[in-house]
Amino acid sequence: MTNAYSFEGIIVFSMLVICTCAYMRRVPRLKKWFLSEKKGFLGVFYKASVIGTRLHVPVALTCILMAFYILFLR
Repeated sequence: MTNAYSFEGIIVFSMLVICTCAYMRRVPRLKKWFLSEKKGFLGVFYKASVIGTRLHVPVALTCILMAFYILFLR
């Protein structure tokens, strides 16, 4: 289990948010409903989906590295 208040927990949480929002951007019904706001609190999810879509290779590599770190080194 990862502590949410550590740097490692923040990285894991942000990677999960970015990957989830990028996936939701590919689903048409969820995109219209959830990612329509570009400003405010829900705008954070829109921006995370844009990061996950445009930088999919670095995000995927970071997810793989974090999984390796959590499973084997920690």
